Amino acid sequence: MSTINDVSRLAGVSKATVSRVLSGSRGVKEASRLAVLKAVEELNYRPNVIAQSLLSQTTGCIGVICAQDNINQTTGYLYALEKHLSQHQKHLLLRFANSRSEVISALDELTCGLCDDVLIIGARFPLNNLGYDDVILVDCVEADTPNSIQFDHAFAAETACNYLISQGRRQIALIHPDVSGSAERVLLGYKHALENNFLPFNRNLVFMDATSASVALQVLLNNASTLNFNALLVADEQEAQRVITQLQAFNKSVPGDIMVFSLAGSVHLPGIPTIPAIEYSMDAMAARIVSWLSEKTQDVLGACVLRGDLIIPDMRQR
Repeated sequence: MSTINDVSRLAGVSKATVSRVLSGSRGVKEASRLAVLKAVEELNYRPNVIAQSLLSQTTGCIGVICAQDNINQTTGYLYALEKHLSQHQKHLLLRFANSRSEVISALDELTCGLCDDVLIIGARFPLNNLGYDDVILVDCVEADTPNSIQFDHAFAAETACNYLISQGRRQIALIHPDVSGSAERVLLGYKHALENNFLPFNRNLVFMDATSASVALQVLLNNASTLNFNALLVADEQEAQRVITQLQAFNKSVPGDIMVFSLAGSVHLPGIPTIPAIEYSMDAMAARIVSWLSEKTQDVLGACVLRGDLIIPDMRQR
């Protein structure tokens, strides 16, 4: 089994430098860091985590409290985080929570010596005044914390509408029940796009209350003679899957009769058409979080807003 001495000799650096690289400390030359990482890989070196924790007074573990119901997005978050954390010799400790009280319970457990920092992902309930330091909120509803990553929902809606209009879809319905706390920003982007394209705002085509997407679509279909629409914005790929199935049941083709657009993630299922969507880079999000965890400076993360990318079917086929 390889030792730190072996890594030091192969990389041509001191043992202290090896330790600094493996602990993610600052002040190491990039050439030395790369040499150490290469030696670690070649030797398949695995540091003694317990010994490191005793010396550094850190665990090397990052707690992740997942409150995201969308299993596809959850998987994307966790895969990206694990990838970037492992590159910095850090480990992910996962907990799930479906309410504020469950989040606090998980925080109590993870912050009692188990983890150095904690992330909370996808909470759709208020998390103000949690009373914990070094907690990062990712894609949570607005909360009173300096360390958070939010998605730019206004930009997503405006980008989506601009794309639909460019495809000749000028009657755009919007179904976005405010379960994510982002409906106001989505509506703002929707209105901006209509205004910039000199299109009237028809409030009868917008459903932002607690009504489910299926109920809202049923209202649109029942009033098709007066509520003529040829495009539909929905919150995410799960809602897209539901509304596409419902439209097909009413003999509405997608995208022929109605073009469906997902504001967060796209559908990849047999029998479901590939649709345009806004997708957010989980890799960029994870890299920013790990950068903050490594640097430990408030100005590295702060209140970060992440913009998504427009993904259209033709781009995937090429």
